[in-house]
Amino acid sequence: MRDVASPPTIALMSPGDMGHSVGALLKRHGARVISALDGRSQRTTDLAVAAGIELMPSDIDMIEAADVVLSIVAPASAESLANRLAQAMNAADSDVVYVDCNAIAPETVTRIAGVIERAGGHFMDAGIVGPPPREDSRATRFYISGKETNGLMQLNHFGLDVRLVSARIGDASALKMCYAALNKGTIALMTGVSVMAERLGVEAIFDQELQLSQSPVRQRMHSQVPSMVPKAHRWIGEMEEIAKTFSAADLSPATFEGIADIYRLVSDHPIAVTSPEAWRKATRSYHEIITALAAERD
Repeated sequence: MRDVASPPTIALMSPGDMGHSVGALLKRHGARVISALDGRSQRTTDLAVAAGIELMPSDIDMIEAADVVLSIVAPASAESLANRLAQAMNAADSDVVYVDCNAIAPETVTRIAGVIERAGGHFMDAGIVGPPPREDSRATRFYISGKETNGLMQLNHFGLDVRLVSARIGDASALKMCYAALNKGTIALMTGVSVMAERLGVEAIFDQELQLSQSPVRQRMHSQVPSMVPKAHRWIGEMEEIAKTFSAADLSPATFEGIADIYRLVSDHPIAVTSPEAWRKATRSYHEIITALAAERD
C-alpha cells in the first residue's frame, strides 16, 4: 500500500449493510473507495452510490486499481467471491492485499487464503466486531491477523479502528466466531425462549417476571430481537460457521446447528421478507414479532 501521505484505493466487496457504511467512512476520511457490482441487486447499487463509492466496469479494472480488497459479504458467499476475484487477480497480474472480513470459521479462512495466495495476492484475515460504523463512531473494530499488517494498520488514519490480533491467519476469525457465538447466539436464545413461552401460553407472565428479576435481559430482548429480523437470513450461515469452529475445538457443534435453525425459522417467516430500510420504517414491536413467529402456519 502507498504511504499514509497518499490516500489508498480500497476495493470494497460488497457495499451492503455493513460494506457501504465502511466505504462511506473510508471515503469521508480521504480514501478512494471502489467496487464492481456485476450481478448484485439494485439495492446494493443504490447503497454504493449513496455512499459515494466509485463503480468500476469489471473485476479486473477494480483489482488493477486497488491497493486493498475488503471482502464483506454474507458468510456463504465468502469462498465464491474469493474464487471469482482470484481469477481477476490472475488476469491483472496483481499482488493486491485481500482482506477477508467475513464471519467464517478459521478452517474456511485457511482455504480462502490458499486461493488468494495461489493467485499471487497477499492475504489477511479480519473479524468485524460492532455495528456498521458511523462518523466519529469507535463502536466498530476491525481485528486483523496475518503478515501484511503495515498497510492495514494505516487504515486507522482513514476512519477505521484496526487492531492486530497476531501474525497467524485464522486468529482474527477465531475471535469473531467467539464473539458472534456469544452475541448472536444469545439473541437466538432470547428469540427461541420467547416463541416457546408464547406457544405455551405463558409469554405475558414470563415477560412480567423478567421485568422483576432480569430487567437488563428483558430490555435487551425488546431491543435486539426486533432489529435482528431482517438480518436473520444472513446469520444462518454465520451460525453454521460457528458450529464448524466448535467442532474444530473439540466441542459439540449441535448447539449452533440448532441456533441456525432458530434464525432459519425467522428468515422463512413472511414477517422477515423485507429490506432493512423498510423494516426500520415498519417499527414492529418485540411482542408483535414473537406473536407472529409463534403462530401456526400452513
